[in-house]
Amino acid sequence: MRRTIPGIDAQPATDLPVLKPYRLKQSAGLEDLQFSRWLISIPGWLWLLLCASVLLWPVVAAAATEYTMRRAFEALFRWIPFIVTGGFLFNVLISFFAMLIGTVAGVVLGLMQISPIGLIRWPAKVITQIFRNSPWLVLLFIVLLALPFEVEVGGKIIRIPDWMKAVFGLCLPIMANIAEVVRGAVNSVPSGQWEAAESLAYTRQQTLWQVILPQCFKRMIPPWMNWYAILTMATPLCSLLGVEELITLSRQAIEAENNRPELLVPFYGFALLIFFAYCYPIARVTIALERRYAVKL
Repeated sequence: MRRTIPGIDAQPATDLPVLKPYRLKQSAGLEDLQFSRWLISIPGWLWLLLCASVLLWPVVAAAATEYTMRRAFEALFRWIPFIVTGGFLFNVLISFFAMLIGTVAGVVLGLMQISPIGLIRWPAKVITQIFRNSPWLVLLFIVLLALPFEVEVGGKIIRIPDWMKAVFGLCLPIMANIAEVVRGAVNSVPSGQWEAAESLAYTRQQTLWQVILPQCFKRMIPPWMNWYAILTMATPLCSLLGVEELITLSRQAIEAENNRPELLVPFYGFALLIFFAYCYPIARVTIALERRYAVKL
């Protein structure tokens, strides 16, 4: 005989509140993917309006000067190979190495935060909070002034280029944020997984590497990609340090064209367009992976 369940198949026998099922918070929550969600939420008509503004700017400027729209875009097309191959590819290179170093250091720092040893856990938390809540530009200037311009190894002088300092300066906040991603992913694993591994006589190290982290990997991918997109968008800050990336070379190209004000919107509009073309697919893939790997109970 089938039994009825009060509150579902029959009227409840009590007016006491019902305890709702526990909902596990996933590591790639709204707060972790704000940038990617904002980027893909921008309506298409707004991007069309922005592109139209960039195209119409030389027309408006031509009313007050003899510099025509054709000449402005001819200058842009003439400099595109230079600012893309020598500039934007450098932005991608800086973001790649900064993300690589920041990810490795962030994983170590995140695992240190969940250590049961206080002397390991608390310094890791302090380091994470310092770099996570520091302005990126301030960190870049500190690194630029603190690191030497050259070092002597075995009687040979090795020069440290500015782009390497930029990589080190950008990897610090990335390290702190990836550490939080790792810590949040590990804490999102239900405690029953730890208890099950303990019942099988696993050590803490075996539990972490063989049970917990394999479950965290998929959860960490979406926020990791989101931080890579943010890092790529932040690489133009390196132009303030003299690094020859996209913005720096665009400024040099405008100076080579006699600093015509009509060139500002075409050149910097192209910089906006190329960054969008690179980061928007990353944002789309990030949201798709977040939906695919979302924790479902």
